[in-house]
Amino acid sequence: MRVLEGLSPQSVFYYFEEISRIPHGSGNVKQISDYLKKFADDRGLECVQDDLMNIIIVKEATEGYENEEPYILQGHMDMVAVSEPGCSIDLTKDPLRLCVENGRIHAEGTSLGGDDGIAIAYALAILASDEISHPRLEVILTVNEETGMEGALGIDLSMLRGKRLINLDQEEEGVVITSCAGGARVDVNIPMQEEDTADQEAVLYCIRVKGLLGGHSGIEIDKGRGNANRLLGRILLGLSDRFGVRLCTMTGGMADNAIPKEAEAVIALKPGQEESAEEYLREEENAVRAELGDKDPGFALEFGSWNYESQDSAPVEAERRQVTCYTAETTKKALACLQELPNGVIAMSRELEGLVQTSLNLGIVRVEQKELRLSYAVRSSVDEDKELLCKRMLQIAEEAGAAAEVRNAYPGWAYRKESPLREIIADVYEKMYGKKPVMEAIHAGVECGILVSKIDGLDCVSIGPDMADVHTTKESFDIASVQRMWEYLLAVLACRR
Repeated sequence: MRVLEGLSPQSVFYYFEEISRIPHGSGNVKQISDYLKKFADDRGLECVQDDLMNIIIVKEATEGYENEEPYILQGHMDMVAVSEPGCSIDLTKDPLRLCVENGRIHAEGTSLGGDDGIAIAYALAILASDEISHPRLEVILTVNEETGMEGALGIDLSMLRGKRLINLDQEEEGVVITSCAGGARVDVNIPMQEEDTADQEAVLYCIRVKGLLGGHSGIEIDKGRGNANRLLGRILLGLSDRFGVRLCTMTGGMADNAIPKEAEAVIALKPGQEESAEEYLREEENAVRAELGDKDPGFALEFGSWNYESQDSAPVEAERRQVTCYTAETTKKALACLQELPNGVIAMSRELEGLVQTSLNLGIVRVEQKELRLSYAVRSSVDEDKELLCKRMLQIAEEAGAAAEVRNAYPGWAYRKESPLREIIADVYEKMYGKKPVMEAIHAGVECGILVSKIDGLDCVSIGPDMADVHTTKESFDIASVQRMWEYLLAVLACRR
């Protein structure tokens, strides 16, 4: 039984459900890439699958459109794969459990992958049809966009003829993206020195930040939402200053480009410090809740003794256990470095009111292999500012004795003053809906900037249906909007110039 059966457009939702059965989190894309290759081969379509698992599929023009300029349709096949705590679904091997509710589609206990599964579904529905009118179509489906646009950076596009590209990675109907920020990933690894508790008494305590909204690190970075990793780091540093605690474990976040909504740590307290530590934690909980206010009202701080034998981090009766921790000195040094590194909005645009110009997000924190490991997504619409921010982070890390590197840097997508494609997009929208679409620059990253650097004269826009809470377990998209944007996309492809 298909969950999406009967929804319109039928072919789009058929293919969306098909790909939802295939695990396709970033870095786990071979299976879905092979599915796309087989799809093309079964229909006799020209298809290239490269070593990175990127896919290019070509379909020649339908009758009467042979002399029209080709269109490139583009999206990415990977998703931010996150799940609720305690969810039994393993996103590395299990299918998504799709749900339809109140005119929207979401996934049970996990992210949905509408970003950017809807692009794949649109593209496959067009490629599979013999009834849709269109010029030559060149479909680009890239890999690992969510972890640094690796597929777009490595893809060879020399076989393409098209000079106009429709990116299908936008999340607001009626808003046409015309430029976006560039970005990079920055990893910081802070060394820590281990210390056993065998010869000393210790109370192991678990502290958990939870209940935050999270969100997309580009779209929601200016909404004042809490970053669980930063908040937990701040609280732990306060404990370190007051009580000389030792860090045992720390983990938070699933993707560097998603604002983390939960994080937890286990620390070692000296016996007798519990009451004072809990008093401090209650004060911090009230302070953070007041700071976040209505912008992130669900914030909560859980804390209590930790049962080492059961590995259960829920509050239990205090027990002293032998466990490997990190020295109080290196704990404090690592947490101080975490707090010294910047996070959030760095600068707003001077040209476009309300647009974030430069930001970064501490998306992932892990204690692994005698290091506190931090992963950031950096964004800026000004390449020089992005580079300066990355250099600043490297300098802070170096001064703290940490190792740091910048990876997967990609350029921004500059606004094009003359854009015949933008004119078509606007004219068709106005004829269909009686109003002009909004033309907008965004702080989030799409792959257009990279693709423009690979194809001389490439003219791009980015469109898509209404989605909400992408990169989180609350992700959903609007069924009626998917239908409208489908009709709009087909009208654009059928438009003659």
